[in-house]
Amino acid sequence: MGKNLDVLIKEGLIYDGTRSEPFAADVGISEDRIVAVQDNIHEPAALVINAKGLSVSPGFIDTHAHSDFTIIADPRAEGKISQGVTTEINGNCGMSAAPILNKVRDKREADLRELGIKERWKTFPEYFSLLERQGCAVNFATLTGHGNIRGSVVGYGDVTPSRSEIEQMSALLCSSLEEGALGMSTGLIYPPGIFSGTEELVALSKNVSERSLICTSHMRSEGDTLIESMEEILAIGKMTGVRVHISHLKTAGERNWHKADEALALLNAAKSSGIAVTCDRYPYIASSTELDAVLPAWVFEGGDEKELARLQDEKYKERIRRELQEETDRTTYWDKVLVSSVSSDRNQWMEGKSIADISSALGTDGLNAVFRILVEERLRVGAIFLSMCEENLRKFLTWDGCMIGSDSSARSFNGITRKGRPHPRGFGTFPRLLGKYARDERLLTFQNAVHKSTLLPAVTFGLKGRGMLRAGMYADIAIFDQDKIIDNATFDAPFQKPSGIHYVLVNGIPAVWEGEPTGRLAGRVLRHV
Repeated sequence: MGKNLDVLIKEGLIYDGTRSEPFAADVGISEDRIVAVQDNIHEPAALVINAKGLSVSPGFIDTHAHSDFTIIADPRAEGKISQGVTTEINGNCGMSAAPILNKVRDKREADLRELGIKERWKTFPEYFSLLERQGCAVNFATLTGHGNIRGSVVGYGDVTPSRSEIEQMSALLCSSLEEGALGMSTGLIYPPGIFSGTEELVALSKNVSERSLICTSHMRSEGDTLIESMEEILAIGKMTGVRVHISHLKTAGERNWHKADEALALLNAAKSSGIAVTCDRYPYIASSTELDAVLPAWVFEGGDEKELARLQDEKYKERIRRELQEETDRTTYWDKVLVSSVSSDRNQWMEGKSIADISSALGTDGLNAVFRILVEERLRVGAIFLSMCEENLRKFLTWDGCMIGSDSSARSFNGITRKGRPHPRGFGTFPRLLGKYARDERLLTFQNAVHKSTLLPAVTFGLKGRGMLRAGMYADIAIFDQDKIIDNATFDAPFQKPSGIHYVLVNGIPAVWEGEPTGRLAGRVLRHV
């Protein structure tokens, strides 16, 4: 090495990200890079971390984040950095920070206002410039959302794009990819993606395939038509050659729990046939999204104002009731849907409560309560759905192509992003995987759990120089007590730091020091080149 180090990590147990057996070594860091991983480094260092009795791994890569706006509102990202996350992949489920044009600009305005964001932008270069000027605690990478692309060109109507509109969408997508997006994401249960056909997705995916990038998908269904939805995504991969990635793979609803083995068999068959397919998953059996996701697709046609009008029209409300009757008539259905956030002060009492409890308090039934809440909150209602089973979670986590994603935005323990009762996955995903599933239950080896959280996502999403502890790699590093690491966040109290994480470095700069966030904003925008 021959020169003084900036950071020296002494006598840690190294999990290098590759699934190799751990080994004892020192780690030397100069500026933003690892310069040595070896025994007995003696060069002087400005900072020395005594890691004896601790484990040292690459910083965790959250493959499924939604921090596109919260990272602008509060760049500290304490909920992520405190659990060892050093890089996020954003722009998931068809919704990204850019492009924001035409109808998408109108749709996103409420999000920006609610978070107190004064700046406005249209393109990724404008957004990246803002983020770089401001700084952020974690490295920020992003996909470009198909919903942004479609919404900017076609709007939020249930229409089939013309050839000219497909060409405009392709041009906008290609611009986003050239500006640094890692690929394209689709959100096929959300407007406007819910109105897109397979032919449209194939046409756009060809642009991604030509650049050897990736298409991720929140599929059309994760329950009743799970298998058919997977077949669509895999067919797109086969027809276009694009690498496909299934977001938060699950079997939602008890009547669909038996489909896990068929889903995994489908993935294995696809891989055997040459389709490049991966997935991500969080280690919880509850999902979270907007409350209006329970409604039929036609309700969303035309945008928010038309949706709100339908929710106040008795004719449409009765049609919704008929279409949802089989599902919502189940005696426990509304017990398993919890309100996680509202936008108004008057309804904050609902946060953390089930729709069943809320409807009882309001003296009505579950669906009428949903109509009322959505109208009063102008659709800005988050919800948690207790719809999955532990056995299937364990099957998906252990599939070779499955990596880890929190499916959450970066929040902090105080300030504007501390609101509501968000899903605890935003504060505990990686410590839960390592503590509960790897250490305590031995569902997978510790080195495999680290691999799924580091090198596997780095390779899958093309993050060069990240995800592995080797000389020459960027110094994104998590240092933790393997015997004590565990999540503490709960559904009732999600804003809780995990235990056992002592130090986190982002590009060689301490982001967590002796268990406390430092407030340093050393993260970078990671662009596809």
